[in-house]
Amino acid sequence: MRLLQVAAVIVIIVGIFNSLGATKYTSGQWVTLVFAGLAQGSIYALIALGYTLVYGILLMINFAHGDVYMAGAFTAVFLANSLAASGFLGAQPVISVLLLILLAASVSMVLNVVVERVAYRPLRGAPRLVPLITAIGASFTIEYTFRGLYGAEFQSYPIIPALDGQFLTLAGFEIPWTQIVVLVAAILLMVSLYFFIERTKIGKAMRAVSEDKEVARLMGIDVDKTIMITFAVGGALAGAAGVFNGIFRPQGVFFFMGFIPGIKAFTAAVLGGIGNIPGAMVGGLFLGVFEAIGPNLILEGLGIPAVNQLRDAFAFTILVLILIFRPQGIFGERLAEKKA
Repeated sequence: MRLLQVAAVIVIIVGIFNSLGATKYTSGQWVTLVFAGLAQGSIYALIALGYTLVYGILLMINFAHGDVYMAGAFTAVFLANSLAASGFLGAQPVISVLLLILLAASVSMVLNVVVERVAYRPLRGAPRLVPLITAIGASFTIEYTFRGLYGAEFQSYPIIPALDGQFLTLAGFEIPWTQIVVLVAAILLMVSLYFFIERTKIGKAMRAVSEDKEVARLMGIDVDKTIMITFAVGGALAGAAGVFNGIFRPQGVFFFMGFIPGIKAFTAAVLGGIGNIPGAMVGGLFLGVFEAIGPNLILEGLGIPAVNQLRDAFAFTILVLILIFRPQGIFGERLAEKKA
């Protein structure tokens, strides 16, 4: 195992050295890639929080979560196009985006609660494999329900005029405002979640249930209600992520859009230490940046062609490497010490 680790590090160093030595990309291009990665990573982080919240309480992976994200994005796209057609999106972009987030978060929140109530709660005492199989079934049910309702065609979010072609000049580098808006809004949601978990009565109940359900029940905490709220919060964050994805990448809203981002968000949760909320945030941002610059920084230096087509494979390779070399994730060890 140690030999494999050393070999992986050597390959990465050689790739980076060769890529930087070739000076194919300017510093401005690297900065552009990093900010694009941070924006995409913030979306992964919001979805990953849903995985990590549920795992922290139920020790199960909700593989239908990517489709909850899809449902929010899919629902809000119709409102977005209506607002654009009426001219309201151009006249009131901030209010319009807030309305889209509210709608998407509400739809995803309700859907996630329904999934928990119908698919998972009856299996609370079943072996772990049973809820996992049920989650996969719930995922396909959501996907093909949306396919039946809206078809397999791609839907697109309208361009927001206030952000279209607008850049912020930072230290001589031009950063698209769409990326900044998505990144800042996502970070605000993540910080709000952290304070919600740490400072509110409901958040403390969620932490108590994650530690020991039976003790929490003896202390008067409604465990079923707390689990339902956990699914609601995770669903709302996924719905908001769907809107941010629509702002960042307007094309590509369709019934199967939640699969790849869902698996990547799961990768981010594992990377940060699944069950650890700050870990999911950091893992999502790290994965987004690594996915954006990694193929250009490492694979090109190894002489691999068409690296931009390998971004998904590169991201999933990270999942494999994490599971091999550090399955507890970046913050997993610290979390274990804290619980001990």
